[in-house]
Parts: sequence; C-alpha cells; structure tokens
Amino acid sequence: MPALMLLPATATVASADPLPPPSYIEAAQRAHDIIQDAAPLDPLPAEQATQVLISGTGYSQPEILNDLRARPPLYADASQRLTSLLEALGQPITTTDPALARQHLHDVMSMSRYDALHRPPSLLDRFGQWVQDRITALLRLLFGNGRGAQPPALWLYAIGIAVLLAVVVVVVRAARGRFTGSISVPSDGPRPAADYFAEADRLAARGDRVNAIRALCAAVAATLAGERSWEGSPLTVREIFQRAPDFAGLRPLLLPFEAAIYGGREVDEATYARAARIAATYRQPVEVAA
Repeated sequence: MPALMLLPATATVASADPLPPPSYIEAAQRAHDIIQDAAPLDPLPAEQATQVLISGTGYSQPEILNDLRARPPLYADASQRLTSLLEALGQPITTTDPALARQHLHDVMSMSRYDALHRPPSLLDRFGQWVQDRITALLRLLFGNGRGAQPPALWLYAIGIAVLLAVVVVVVRAARGRFTGSISVPSDGPRPAADYFAEADRLAARGDRVNAIRALCAAVAATLAGERSWEGSPLTVREIFQRAPDFAGLRPLLLPFEAAIYGGREVDEATYARAARIAATYRQPVEVAA
C-alpha cells in the first residue's frame, strides 16, 4: 500500500522534468512545419518557429531568424531556407579522413567573416528585439491573436514612419532657416542690413564670433535680396549669396558661417577678421543710404 501511494508522486515528479531540447535537424523540421501553412500577416507562427529553431540550433541560422523576425514575417524565404537546410542535413557529406575535414572546417569557421556566428546578439540587438516583442505582446493583448491584430500593427508602423518624416522635415527646415533665433529680431517688421552690421559689431566685441558672423551673413543677404530675405526667404544663405556679382569673393564669409552653424565649429579671430573685411564691401552702401 505505501508503495502504491508513492506512485502518483513519482509520476508527478517525472512529468515535471523539462523536455530535452530538440536536435538540430528536429528543430529545423519543427520550425518548417510550424510556418508551412502560416497566414502571411500572422506573426504568431514566426515567433513559435523562432523559439523552436533557437532551442535546437542556437543562433547558427541568422538568415532564417531574420526572415522570421521580420514584420510581416518572410515566410516564403524562411520556408525555402529551411527546406534547403533540411536537404543538406539529410544528405551529409562523407569523408575518408574525418579528422582532416574537422580541421578544415575549424580553419574556415575561424575566419573573421564568421565572427558574428560565434558571438551572441549584441545588447543593441537584444534591446531592439525586446522592444519588438513587447509591442507584439501588447497588440496581441489588446486585439487578440487573429488577423485582427494586424491592422493596428500596420498603423503603428505607419505612425512611426510619419513621426520620422516629421523629424526630418523639422531638421531640414531648421537647416534652411539660417538659425536666426540668436539674433534679436524686432517684432515690428524686417530689419535693414545696417541693423545686422551693428549687431555683428556688438557680438564681436563680446567675443561671440559665431553669432557675429551669422549677423554679417544676415546683413549681406539683406543687401543682396532685400530686408525680408533673412526672416522670410526659403532660400539658404548660399543660394542668396549666389546672386552676388562676385560669389567666389564671398566664400571667406560663407564657408566659416556654414562650418560654424552646420558643423558646430568655432570661428577664430583671424577668420572673423577676413569675413568682416568681405562683408564691409556691402556695408558702406547701406550705411550711406541710411
């Protein structure tokens, strides 16, 4: 009787033991079977196949894993790769000298081109995969595992692309806007070139040569294209300067401006002095007219 009482407990312990991981060929076959009839937009079979494949083959098949992790999954490519893998595993190449073959294989796999196969996924790769998994889990929780989860996922990707495009537009417009924020623009209308020249003198006296050379460019632009060219023109500084009779002569002014504003470089005293001399040729007519 005591022996019979121990039987259920023994069976329970035995059933709780984890199953051994599948062999290499078993993992490939199971992954192939899982995605064989998968719907093109359903990510669940891809996730299951990924887990099975990693449990038996590790990360030795990155191309197949990338196909399964794509959204939507590339089931056709993954199935074709798995079929080729199974065919290769089913027809192993024999050799008369296994030791020499292993040595040759080791030499080939030791090449730098295969370093990625020996390294685990980087922290960035793991973080990216974790984010994708969390988004997928959230969508599945909200919308279920059926096809109803796909439109929200597509909308999510569309929203992400729209946000990226908006960021690009803002950056481009900021680059074309000539960064006028640091120059105090009065609210009652555009400023004449003489005001920008005076602003440049004040900034240069304080040692702020970056904003001073910006003010010089604003003054020259106002001289070439009118007082509203700096605040309202869609043209870049280079495009405005190209209207000058001697565009090449403006390069000592234009190039330091672009390097400072777009490249974040400082403007040394000698560079600013050369730029100020170039701008001075446009300064005299404005001040005389004023």
